Amino acid sequence: MNGPRRIGQTVPEVAGKALGKRGLAFGSLINDWPSIVGHQLSLRTAPDKLSFPRGKREDAVLHIRAMGAIALELQHLEPQIIERINGFFGYRAVAKIKLIHAAPLTIQKPAVRPRDLTMDEELSVMTTTATVEDEELRATLERFGRSLLARPRPAPRRR
Repeated sequence: MNGPRRIGQTVPEVAGKALGKRGLAFGSLINDWPSIVGHQLSLRTAPDKLSFPRGKREDAVLHIRAMGAIALELQHLEPQIIERINGFFGYRAVAKIKLIHAAPLTIQKPAVRPRDLTMDEELSVMTTTATVEDEELRATLERFGRSLLARPRPAPRRR
């Protein structure tokens, strides 16, 4: 087919080659890992594999690479991490976490940490998206709104 194509048709082709069997869900999880688990945890952990039960796209097992004391911390934080991941996806994508005793494959350089939203900003995001009926779309719009508001602002220029 020649001519313009919807981006939704193109992304799986391109990303599918890069991610292989891991899929688009895993790609978005890798990309947004710091915003899901927090900056400090993302420096010492990394998602390794997302295993869905055969024929399903929910209740997956997320394999996380971690070493030493951070693995123990992850065990204690498992319910909260699963909740944050499922909130990120907008449905019950992950049911369990399995820890792999290994260092993250890549050392992430500390990025500029997004600031925490004020209560007014959080309330603004929630009220702005409250009328969106589709839960998945609403969750995506909330994440997008939070990411826009939490971006570090450039320092004012001196003259």
